[in-house]
Amino acid sequence: MMFKIAPAFMALLMSMANPLTGPVFAQDNETSYPEQQMSDFSLSGTSAKGKQKWDITGESADIDSDVIKLNRIESNLYQGTESVKLTAEKGNFDRQEGQVHLEKDVVITTSSGAKLTTDSLDWDRKNEMVSTKAPVNIERQDMTITGQGAKGYPDLNKVDLEKDVHVKIENALNETEGELKEKNKIIIECDGPLQVDYKKNTAVFNNNVKVQTPDALIESDIMEVYFHTQDTEKVKDDADSAELASSRIEKIVARGNVKITRDENMSYSEEAVYAASDRRITLSGRPKLVIYSTEGFNASFGN
Repeated sequence: MMFKIAPAFMALLMSMANPLTGPVFAQDNETSYPEQQMSDFSLSGTSAKGKQKWDITGESADIDSDVIKLNRIESNLYQGTESVKLTAEKGNFDRQEGQVHLEKDVVITTSSGAKLTTDSLDWDRKNEMVSTKAPVNIERQDMTITGQGAKGYPDLNKVDLEKDVHVKIENALNETEGELKEKNKIIIECDGPLQVDYKKNTAVFNNNVKVQTPDALIESDIMEVYFHTQDTEKVKDDADSAELASSRIEKIVARGNVKITRDENMSYSEEAVYAASDRRITLSGRPKLVIYSTEGFNASFGN
């Protein structure tokens, strides 16, 4: 990894240098140079082949031994065909550890249209991961995800949320002409964790999962949601494209202590599969039905 340093920053380093040994940030545990300030700070990193991988700019910077305190931060990450922008009001850049800590109005936006907002975020440059313990909000197409704590890749193609997960999908099902959008909305909640993998078009919800579909309330221990894959012919030459996934749901697989409530009717089983195309639920694993009214109930039994 190579670093490119802005000329103004280089001049500051030279002013702090020992004429015999070069730039010095700290001599020992007892002696350190006083904090110095500069404006329009910028720093970038390149790969061994000289290709730019990231850059960080700040409206102002306070330079200490190994930690640079930044204000009004903007950073860009270049990962193949995907580009990622991180912005925040303030943060710290640890040169030795390769860590960036961002605070206040932290926003990640990607070229594929995803957006994450939170109050604080840690960016591990060496491992190319971002994480936070704070509440997060993630938006992508018609899907909104909120939760407490998150960890994943900066491009947001794969993200884990720790707890208190709430997912709202506005256009989860195929629309028919004249049908209200509200009828296509699906809301999913769980205690967490939640694992979302947009490249595999899947999301796995854990612990006390509840899904409110237009037809029924489905509850289970674990729930796997499979999203519709768009026309791959349009993006077949772009293997890393997150646009292969959409927010429309293909099917939902519920496992463990499954309970389905529709009007006054209830069913119990070890597994249930909800097919979004025809809104049919297939029960398997010792299914049991409690039916008070047969009107509008559409279910089938598996082996």
